[in-house]
Amino acid sequence: MIDTTRLKGSIVPLVTPFNEKDEFDEPAFRKIVDWQIESGSHGISVEGTTGEPSALSLEEREKIFKVSVSAVHGRVPVVAGTGTNNLTETLRLTKSAEKSGVDVALVIVPYYNRPSQEGLYDYFSRVARSTELPVIVYNIPGRTATNMEPSTLRRLKERWSNIVGVKESNRDFDQVSKVLSECGREFIVYSGIESLCFPMLAVGGSGHISATANLLPKEMADLYNLVRDGHWEKARDLHFELLEINEALFWETNPVPLKAALGLMGKISPRLRPPLVSLSEEKTKKLTDVMGRYGLLPKSAKV
Repeated sequence: MIDTTRLKGSIVPLVTPFNEKDEFDEPAFRKIVDWQIESGSHGISVEGTTGEPSALSLEEREKIFKVSVSAVHGRVPVVAGTGTNNLTETLRLTKSAEKSGVDVALVIVPYYNRPSQEGLYDYFSRVARSTELPVIVYNIPGRTATNMEPSTLRRLKERWSNIVGVKESNRDFDQVSKVLSECGREFIVYSGIESLCFPMLAVGGSGHISATANLLPKEMADLYNLVRDGHWEKARDLHFELLEINEALFWETNPVPLKAALGLMGKISPRLRPPLVSLSEEKTKKLTDVMGRYGLLPKSAKV
């Protein structure tokens, strides 16, 4: 099992780029991985919400696991989103990710089903015993309509040694303190809410899995590094500097604004899969203005 101290920091949740045929754009993806690692990201996450996993086939997701491991080549941990709302598919993807050589499985609370806490305990127990990978629970009630309660996380952590943490995309900040209190300060807790990355580090979080790192990998890594090294005032300043871009990336459903931004930067074609559609012309203009203030546009771009 991976040394969990390697799992701290800014773990970037990558977009899934598509080419003109609306297929996975492997060359663009590999370039993004290299840029992210060179910029200081502490880990790579694929097929979380930002990667549009529900718009991908199981076969496409399995291919992306393999390509991710190959592209990263051991330089940083690879965290693979293997969860669905179908247990059989989740088990298949988790086993496939393990065979591909990823370091961690990120498993979302099943969406649409709205299970009870006992149902969640049973579901994640089945996943944990099916794999030797460390498992990070992905709690995002805004997408799933179900919250993983801290007491349920504690039961899972006590029963299964490979359930090592949680990505909390939960705007109820009390949840974070309760998770650390219930599960222990060594339990890995990531922020999945951009504006809460710094506050979560302040109460003992292990890092963040933030969409903003797709655009500003160095800055998001610095946010963690500054706190780790005790430079709290500089980290606080950076937190406030990032607020505007954090907000802009969620003007519409993630990753719609993010892919538009990466397209403006020339990193990818900003293609999305239905039912998501491109950012409106009006919002694209506003996003361009915000990006200009962060120095994110190519010199040839007009602001």
